[in-house]
Amino acid sequence: KEHVYPKLRDFCRENYGIEFQVVDLYWGIDPEEWDSPELQRLRMKLLEECLKTSAGPCFVGLIGEKYGSIRVPGEVESAEFEMILDAAVEAGLDTRILEEWYCRDENSVPPAYYLKPKAEMLKNYQNSMESSSVAKSKNDKAWRAVSEEIKRIFRTSVLQLQEKGTMKSSQAKKFLCSALEDELDFALGKQTPAFLKKCVCYIRKISNFDRFAKLPEMAHYMDIVVSDDRVMRNQEAYERLLKVRDEFIPMVVAASNLRVYSSVTHCDMKLGYSQEVESHYVEGLCKQFYEDMVDIIQATVQQNFDTETDTLYDEIIQHLSLCKTFSSFYVYKSEALDIVQEYLYPSKGGRITPLVVYGGPCTGKTLLLAEVAKQAYSWLQKEMGPETDPVVIVRFIGSSDFSTDLRTLLQSICEQIANNYRCLIHFLPNKIQEMRELLVNLLGESSFHRPLVIILDALEQLSDVDEARKLWWLPVHLPRTVRIVVSTLPNKHGILQKLRSLIHDEDAYVELMQRDRKACSQTLKQQLLSVKRKVTSGQQIYVNEAMAKCTLPMFVNLIYREVVHWRSHKDVDDKSLCSTVHESIEQLFYSIENKLGSRFVFRALGYITMARAGLTELELEDILSLDNSVLGDIMVSSNLKSPLRISYDFIARLKEELEGYLVERQVRNVTLMVWANRHLHLIAQKLYLSNEEDVHQMHSLLAEYFLGAWAGGRKKIFHCDNNHFASLNISHQRNPHHQQSLHGHDKASADKHSYDRQTPEQPWVFQCNLLEPDIFFVNHRKMTELTYHLTRSGRTDDLMYGVIMNFSWLYTMIKIGHFDKALSDIDLAYSYTQEKELKFLATTLRSIKLKVTKNPASLSAELQQRLLPVVTSLPKLRHLLLECDKDGPKYCSIVPLHSSMDVTYSPERLPLCSSYMQIVEILPTLAPNIVIVALEDGSVSTWDVESRQLIRQIDTARSVVLGIRLTTDEKYLVVATTKNTLLIYDNHKSCLLSEVEVKGSKHCGITGGVTFISGFTLSSHHALAWLEASKDVNVIDLLYGWPLYQFHCWYEVTCVQCSPDGMYAFCGQYLNTTTIFHLGSGDKLATMTSEFSGGFVKSILILDTIHQMVMIDNEGSLSVWNTKDITNPKLMEDYDCRGDDSEVVGIELSEDQLSILICKARSIEVLDTKIWKMAEKFKAKRSEKFVAAVLSKNSQSIIASMENTSSIFVWRRDSGQCMASLIEISGAIVKLIKSTHHNLLLSVASSGVLSVWDIDIITAMSNIDKTGKPIQSLQLSGREDFVYTMDGSEVIHKWNYSTGFIEMVFKHEGLVENCVLTTSGDLMVTSDDKSSQYIWHTTTGENIFRINGQRISQLLITHNDQFVVSLCEQNASRVWRLATGHKVCNILVTLQHALITTANTFLVGANKNKLLAVSLWSGSVSKKFICDDGITIVNFKLIPDSPDYVVFITSTETVFIWSVADESVCRRVQLPSNFLKNLEDFQISPNGKLGIMSKGDENINVIDLHSGKLRLVHAAGIIWRQKLSRDGRYLVYICFRNCDEDDDAGVVSSLIVMRLADGKSIGTCSLYKTPTYLCLSQRALNIIVGFEDGSIGTYTVVDRVDAALKIKIATSNSRQIVNNASQKVRPKCSTNAFKTIADCVWRESTEVFSRDSPINVSDSGEPETTTPTKKTELLQ
Repeated sequence: KEHVYPKLRDFCRENYGIEFQVVDLYWGIDPEEWDSPELQRLRMKLLEECLKTSAGPCFVGLIGEKYGSIRVPGEVESAEFEMILDAAVEAGLDTRILEEWYCRDENSVPPAYYLKPKAEMLKNYQNSMESSSVAKSKNDKAWRAVSEEIKRIFRTSVLQLQEKGTMKSSQAKKFLCSALEDELDFALGKQTPAFLKKCVCYIRKISNFDRFAKLPEMAHYMDIVVSDDRVMRNQEAYERLLKVRDEFIPMVVAASNLRVYSSVTHCDMKLGYSQEVESHYVEGLCKQFYEDMVDIIQATVQQNFDTETDTLYDEIIQHLSLCKTFSSFYVYKSEALDIVQEYLYPSKGGRITPLVVYGGPCTGKTLLLAEVAKQAYSWLQKEMGPETDPVVIVRFIGSSDFSTDLRTLLQSICEQIANNYRCLIHFLPNKIQEMRELLVNLLGESSFHRPLVIILDALEQLSDVDEARKLWWLPVHLPRTVRIVVSTLPNKHGILQKLRSLIHDEDAYVELMQRDRKACSQTLKQQLLSVKRKVTSGQQIYVNEAMAKCTLPMFVNLIYREVVHWRSHKDVDDKSLCSTVHESIEQLFYSIENKLGSRFVFRALGYITMARAGLTELELEDILSLDNSVLGDIMVSSNLKSPLRISYDFIARLKEELEGYLVERQVRNVTLMVWANRHLHLIAQKLYLSNEEDVHQMHSLLAEYFLGAWAGGRKKIFHCDNNHFASLNISHQRNPHHQQSLHGHDKASADKHSYDRQTPEQPWVFQCNLLEPDIFFVNHRKMTELTYHLTRSGRTDDLMYGVIMNFSWLYTMIKIGHFDKALSDIDLAYSYTQEKELKFLATTLRSIKLKVTKNPASLSAELQQRLLPVVTSLPKLRHLLLECDKDGPKYCSIVPLHSSMDVTYSPERLPLCSSYMQIVEILPTLAPNIVIVALEDGSVSTWDVESRQLIRQIDTARSVVLGIRLTTDEKYLVVATTKNTLLIYDNHKSCLLSEVEVKGSKHCGITGGVTFISGFTLSSHHALAWLEASKDVNVIDLLYGWPLYQFHCWYEVTCVQCSPDGMYAFCGQYLNTTTIFHLGSGDKLATMTSEFSGGFVKSILILDTIHQMVMIDNEGSLSVWNTKDITNPKLMEDYDCRGDDSEVVGIELSEDQLSILICKARSIEVLDTKIWKMAEKFKAKRSEKFVAAVLSKNSQSIIASMENTSSIFVWRRDSGQCMASLIEISGAIVKLIKSTHHNLLLSVASSGVLSVWDIDIITAMSNIDKTGKPIQSLQLSGREDFVYTMDGSEVIHKWNYSTGFIEMVFKHEGLVENCVLTTSGDLMVTSDDKSSQYIWHTTTGENIFRINGQRISQLLITHNDQFVVSLCEQNASRVWRLATGHKVCNILVTLQHALITTANTFLVGANKNKLLAVSLWSGSVSKKFICDDGITIVNFKLIPDSPDYVVFITSTETVFIWSVADESVCRRVQLPSNFLKNLEDFQISPNGKLGIMSKGDENINVIDLHSGKLRLVHAAGIIWRQKLSRDGRYLVYICFRNCDEDDDAGVVSSLIVMRLADGKSIGTCSLYKTPTYLCLSQRALNIIVGFEDGSIGTYTVVDRVDAALKIKIATSNSRQIVNNASQKVRPKCSTNAFKTIADCVWRESTEVFSRDSPINVSDSGEPETTTPTKKTELLQ
C-alpha cells in the first residue's frame, strides 16, 4: 500500500490517462470486524462490481497459511434455523445464546432469523467511541466469547445434520467455509478464461511452521486452537485451506491461463517467523506485484490519445453514461412511456412537431427520457424491420458546460448528426442564426432507413445567452423521419408558455402527474419482493398514509429505501415516514449520518456537492484522507501510521447507502460521482454547505489537493484529538455527544504528528515519454476543478502562480484548443487580484493568438520576447519567465535571453464627452482603475475605466463647477462652484455634507464687479479658498463644514500650498511674496519675498524631508528657503531663468524629492535639488510647444506631449534619446495628469477621451537600448560577454551581452569601416574613412594608439593576437606588430575577403581569377591557384578542422577543395547549371564534409563534398541569412515570410534553428523588426541579431538532447538579473573619444612615429615571444 499503489497509480495516469484504484475491505478495518456479516455482504457486492467494470486487472488473491474462521451468519431462513436449533438441543448444547442473539423477522420473504446488532446487545459498546480503550477491549473480549460460542453451536449442529443427510452439503457450505474460500470461489470459480487473464493469485507457504504455533503473534499467520493451554494448529481449518490452495486453484489454472505465483518462506530457526523474514518476503511480493499489474494493464488497456482533443466524443460519452445510469433507475412504468413510444413510430402523413414532456420537480422526467433514449433504437427496429439503423441523440441540458450554452449545444448536435450521416461541415458558422439553419438542413439528411431521434432533457437549464430560453432555435416543423422529444418544468422562465405558442397541437404535450396510490403500492410491493422483503399489514397502514400525501416517483423510491430495512418487531408510527420528498431526503441523510458518523458524511457529501463536476471515488478517498477533522473522527489513536488514509469501506458504504441518488457519470476517462438530480444537490448544499467557515476551508483543501500540495510523500500534520471539532461548531442539535468542550483534554497532550497522506501528484498533463512532450493526457480533473476552488477559497497567490503564470497550464490549454478558455481564466483571475501583470499577460496573449494556436510550440519564445522587456516594471511576470525557461525548451529550442522587441501597448480608453472643453478636472484615485471627472454641466462622476462603467455620480445641477479636489485619505470630495461656494461631499457615499460660502476681503479693490473663486486647496482637515484679486484666504473645517478664519495677506493671493503634515499653509502672492500661516491657530508666522519681485508666485513646492520650500514664479525662476525654523525662513538659493520668454506650463517634484521638473512651453528643465543646478534641459523645435511633461517613477525618463500632436514622447534623461512615441488614436493630447499612487498617466485628448497609461510599461519600453541606425556588423568578444556593433556612424558601441545595455561608446574621427578584436577581447583595432587606424583598450575605453596615412579595406588579427594585417586597395598592405606598431612586412598584391589560416602562416585571399596564399613573414605570394581565363572565384572558405585546406566556388559552378600546403586540388564537385545566379551565402561544416548554400529562395542546398550529392531542405520562407554553428550540428537561418500569410501582425521574419542530423526544425521565433545582421557565437550556441533600429536581440539554443546547455541558461547572467528582485540597474554609459594626434604616420614605405608615442603597447594578454632579430627592431 505504501510503495506500490502510488507507483501504479502514476503509471496508469501517465500511460493511459486512467485511474488505478484498489478496493480492499480488509485494510484499515479492525480484524475483529472482518467477519461481520454486514461487511461480508458489502465485500461480495464490491467484488462483483470490480469484476464487472474494471478496464484492467480486476482481482488479486493473496493466500497464506491461514484459512480464517467460519463466520457468524447474519441471517438464517427460519426453517434452517429451527432445524439447526433442534440439532443443537439433540447434541446437548446450551442454545440459550442463540435464542438471545437471534430474532425472528417476518418482513423477510420467507421469514428469517437475524443476528441482533452488537451495539444493542453489548451494553457499553455504544459509548466506546468516547470512553477509554479499556471499555473497548472489554467489549471485544465479550463479543469474542459470544461469537466463538455461536460459531461452535452452528458448526456442531450443521456437521451433525450433514452426517444424517438432512442438510445438503451445498447448503451446509455457507455455515462451514471461511470468507477466503467464498471470495476465491466467487471470483475465480465461474469465469471465462479471457476474464481470468485479468486476475492474479499469490500463494505463499511457510515451511515447518507448526512448531512455532505457540508464539503469540503467530495467530496472525495461521489458524490455532487452544486445548489444555496448549496452542496447536487448527487441523480442520488447515485441511480446508489445502483443499482451496492445492485443489481448487490448480483446477482453475488448468482450465485457463490464470497467473499464479507460489513461494515458500523458510523460518528463522530461533525466532521463527521473524520481522526480517516478513519484510524480505514483502519486498519480493511488491516487486512481483508491480510487474504483474503493469503486464496485465499493458495487455488489456489500449492507449487512446486521439480522444484527448475530441470534445465531441467526450460530450457524447458524458450524456450516454448519464443516460445509462438514469434509465437503470426507471422502475415505475407509466402510460407516458407508451405515448412517447407511439410518437416515435413513423407516421403516415400529417405535420410532425416536437413532443413536450412536462411536469413538476421529482416527477421523473429525466428518468423517462433516459428510458426512451435507451429503448428508442430497439423500438424503431422492431417496428420498421431489422435493417433500419436509427440515430438517437440525447442531451441532458445543464449536466455539462457544453450543454448549458445554446451555441455549443447546437454545435455538438450538428457535429454528431454530420458524423452519423457522413456529411462534411466545411466550417462552423459564427452566427448563432446560421447554426440553427445548419441544424435544420442537417435534419433533412435522415431517411426511413436511418430515422433520427433527438432527446433534450430540461430546457429550463439553458443559460439565457443568445435568448436561448425564447426557443426561437427549436425546429417546429420536422421532416417525416425526425422526432424531437423535449422536457421542461411547467413554470420556469416561461418555457412551457413559449412552447405552447410555437406548437399548437394539444397531442404534442405529455404531462407527468402524481400517480394514483394503488399503482404506487403495487410497484412498491414488487420492488420489495425483488429483494425478498415485504411489509407487515400493521406497517402497511403507515405506508398508505404517507402515499396518500404524495405519490411522486421519487417519493415512492424514498419510502422503499426506508421500508426495506424495517424488521417485523420494529415499532412503526406516523413519524416513521415523512410526507414530502424534501423531508424524506433529509431523513435519508440523517440516517446515513447515524450509521457512518456525522463528521464523515458531512464532509464527504459536502465535497461531492461543492466540486464543480463531481468527484471520483479515489479523489474522495484522497481528499478525506487530507481532512484532519474527518480522520480525527474515525481514526483510533493507536493505529496512526504513514500512510495515513481513510479506509475504503467508508466510501463503499456511503455509496451503497446512496445508491441511485449518488450516480456515476463518465467524463473523459474518469467516473465521477454526482447527484442524480438538482433536488438532492440543493438539499445537500443546504445541510452540508451552510457554514461559511467550513465551506471556505473545504474549498481550500480541494484546491490544495488539485495543486498536489501534499503529493510526493510530503507529510501533513495531524492532531490526534477526538474533541477538536467541538470548536468547529457542527450543528449541535444533531450531534449531542460532541458537546464536551476542550478543557477535558490537556491541550499540550494533543500530540502533533505529520503523516504522508499518499495523495497523487497533479501535473497539468500526464506524459509517458519525456522525449515526446506532445504525446500526453491532459489532467482534466485539475483543469476543471482547480481555478474554481482557488477563486472560491480566495487563494489568489496560488491562482496566480499555480495556474495563470504556469507555463504548462498555458501550453496545455492552447494545445488542446482552449485558447479562449485560458484567456477568460486570466481575466477572471485579474478581476480577483487586480494585478496588472495579469492584464498585461492577457493583452500579450491576445496579440499572439493566431501564431500560437497555429504552432503552440512557439509559445515560450513568443512570451519571453514580449515579457523580457517589461519584467523590470512588472516583476510578478518573472515567475512565468522562469517557467518558460524550465519547460519551454521541450517544445521550442530557442530561448530569448535579451529581447529588444518594442512592446505593443494600448491604454484603457474612456470617452467622457464630445470635446475636451467640457472637462473641468480629472482626479485619479487610490484604486488604479477609478477616476473622478468633473464636467462643465455640473456633474461629478466616478468612473471605472477598465469596465467603462459609471459607478456613482453627483449632480450639482444648480451651478457650474470650477474645480474639484480630494483629501489625501479620499474621504472628502470638495467641489468649487461659480456661486462662490464650496460643496463638501462624502466621497464614498456621494452625499452632500455641507455647503460653505467663500467671502472676499472687506476692502475689495474692484467695486461692483463679480469675482469668482480663484483657487482652493485642501489639507487633511481643512479647505483653503480665495477669490480673484482678493488678499484673504478662507479656511474651512471639512469635518463640520464651517468657516474657521481668514488669513490676511499683503498682496493678492495667487496660490496656496499646505505642508504634508497639515500644520502650515504657504500662501503665494503677487510681487513674489509668500506668507506662512499656522493652520491650527490661524496665526501669521512669517513672510518672505524673493529677489525677482516682478512676477507672482506660480507654485510652491515643499520638500519636507530636507525642510525646504521652493517658490517658483511665472517665469520659472525659483528661490529656495530653509524652513527649519518656520517663523524665520532663510533664503538658501536663487535660481534665475528669466531670459527664457516662455510661460511655465507645469511643475513636478519627483517622488524621492531629488529632482524638480519645470515644463515651459518651449523647454523642459530638470533641476537637481541636492545642488540646485540644472541637470538636463530639453528644447522644443522652432514651431513646437510643450503641453505637459511628467517624470517616470524612477525619474529616469521624461514623458511629455506637444501641442497639436497625438503622441506621447518618452525621453531618456541620461542620453536624451527619444525612446518611444506612443500614438493616442483619439486625437491631439491636451492634458497629462499623473497618478502618483499607481504610477499611471492619464491623458486627455481633444475629442474628450480619457486614456490611462501605465508608466511602468512605458518606462520598460524606454529601457531598451538602441543606437538609432541599422546595425551593419557585429563582433563578439572571446569570452562572449561583450558585443561590439558598427552601424555606419563614427562610433562603435560596446554592449553587455547578458543585459543588453550599451556600456561604452568609442568615438572616431570619421565613419568606422573596420573593426577587429583580439581573442581575449581586451584590445580592439578599428579603421575609419579618414585613413586612420586606432587601437583601443576595451575595458578602460582609452585610445592607446593611432596610425594615420592609409585608407584600409580590411583588418585582420592573427590568431595568436601578435600581428595585425591591414589590407589596402590603393597602396601596399602591411603586416605589423600589435605590441609596438612596427611593420613586419609589406604585401604588394591586392586581396579580397582575406582569411588567415589557423597556423598563422598564410594569408589566403582571392584576386579576380587567382586564389593566393601570402606568407605573413615575407609578404610574398608562396602558393597560388589560377583559374582559366574568364573564370572568377566567387566565394571561398577555410575548413575549420583541417587548417591547410580551402574550399572555393568558381563562376563555372564548380566547387574545389584545394590543399594550400602542396598546391593541389583534392576534390572537384560540379553544381547544376545556373546555380550561382544568385548565391547568397556559403558555409562549410567544420569537418569539411558538407557545404551549405542558400540562393535567396525557399530552399537550403546541402552539398556533400565527398560524394557530390546535393540535397534540398525546404525552409519556412525566403532565406535571408544562414549560419552554421561551430560544431556543425545546427543551421541557424532567418527567413522572410511569404506575403500570402500576413495574418500575424507585425511579424517581419522568423529565426529558425534546424538540426542538420535529421533536418528537423527544433525552434522558431518570430522577429518583429527587420534584422540587419546575424551572428553566432563560437562556443555555446548563442545567436545575436542586429536590427534596423539599432537594437540587438540575443538568443540561445537549447536542444533537448543537450542537458548541459539547460543548466547554462539557468545560470546565464541575464536570467540572474531577472531572478533577483531588485530593479535592473542600468550602468552609466561612458563615451570615449579618439586621440587627436596620430602616434604614427604611414608613408609610402616607412612609418614615422611621433616622439611621445608609447612604443610598448603590449597588453594583448599574451607574453612577448620575440626572436633576437626583432629585439634589434625594438631598439631602433
